[in-house]
Amino acid sequence: MNKFLGFLESKFMPFAGKLAAQRHLGALKDGIILAMPMIIIGSVFLILGFLPIPGYAEFMASVFGDQWLAKLMYPTDATFNMMGLIAAFGIAYRLAERYGIDAITAGVISLCAFLLATPFNVPFTPDGATEAIAVGGAIPVAFMGSKGLFVAILIGLFSTEVYNFILKKNIVIKMPDSVPPAVSKSFVALVPGFIVITFIFVVRLVIEYFGISSIHDVVQLVLGKPLGLLGGSLIGSIVAYMLIMMLWSAGLHGTNIVAGVLSPVWLMATEENQIAFRAGEELPNIFTSQFFEVFVNIGGTGATFGLAMLMLFWAKSQQMKALGKLSAGPGTFMINEPIIFGTPIVMNPLLIVPFFLTPIVLIIVTYYSMKLGLVAKPAGIAIPWTTPPIIGGYLATGGKISGAVMQAVNVVIALAIYFPFFRMWDKMKQQEEGGANNSSKVS
Repeated sequence: MNKFLGFLESKFMPFAGKLAAQRHLGALKDGIILAMPMIIIGSVFLILGFLPIPGYAEFMASVFGDQWLAKLMYPTDATFNMMGLIAAFGIAYRLAERYGIDAITAGVISLCAFLLATPFNVPFTPDGATEAIAVGGAIPVAFMGSKGLFVAILIGLFSTEVYNFILKKNIVIKMPDSVPPAVSKSFVALVPGFIVITFIFVVRLVIEYFGISSIHDVVQLVLGKPLGLLGGSLIGSIVAYMLIMMLWSAGLHGTNIVAGVLSPVWLMATEENQIAFRAGEELPNIFTSQFFEVFVNIGGTGATFGLAMLMLFWAKSQQMKALGKLSAGPGTFMINEPIIFGTPIVMNPLLIVPFFLTPIVLIIVTYYSMKLGLVAKPAGIAIPWTTPPIIGGYLATGGKISGAVMQAVNVVIALAIYFPFFRMWDKMKQQEEGGANNSSKVS
């Protein structure tokens, strides 16, 4: 264990620190987070459409008509299913902020390029008709959501890099000082905007020339499939969480760093489950964002809610009792920095063991419980990550009691894994306090 801690401190921590400070990963994470409030809002309407109350659907139909559910889903389509569109703007915006350039302009260029990369539906002209049924094409909603997320990421990063490069080279159209600043800024965007739009346009034409329907299909094949195998499998999820725990053990926010890469995969799985849930079909995915947020990170990364309860009710040392009182409240709402840095777990050879082990066990137990049909899968409902245990499991599975029971079982598992290590740590602290008291009496 000492060798492992030495490796963390001398080799892994410097590398991880550079990774955490990497501007593109930070922009990716923050840009996608920009869509999260809208996703949660859309999920509220999804919950309202499928409340597990006997006679609820019949009552709503009698009051609002047979199409009440389809109409109630309008806000979901306008929020939850727009995450790709929002990310295209948000990622470019956040990266431009890090470069210190006009973030709004960067976001607009990225947004337009994203729409250009997305194939619009061609208007249909029936046989014998003189005019098309619709004037212009229609933007496919599917690509505005999670299916377009990978393209949104690439275009957001690429367009802002081009924008920043052009500004550094000063290849811009400058207006006289008498021109208002807002107008002058808009002309600065002409050259980089033209380059980005032209490039995406040429790429789209080349792809379509070879019979491929869109850039989205190419990106999904090149990036989506490999990342989907990593983030959508049991082994891949375990490996990802081992990396997360290693980063946290070194004092870095491992969830933000790793989730920045895998969150598009988990968000795509979330939306696929949401679509299936709305259609009353079998849910296709187990590993979604809510699988990890609700059933694995109970009390925060490392499932430290169990450790907080141990401190609160079974601690004998004054330090652990005080920390239990301090951390129980935040832990109920999935905030565990007081435990991670107050215990501490960071660089602690004793508590790192259950900190690593507990999430892995919870992933395996929850996965097989859902795979075997004992527990309902996440229904694609994005609840706030601060939702307390039991309530979170019930809501995330679309109002299934089995979701709440699974969370309760996971809390018990976490308690059992942390208990022997907690007892040893608590005893050590108690001995330290006893020694300190004796030395004070002698003096």
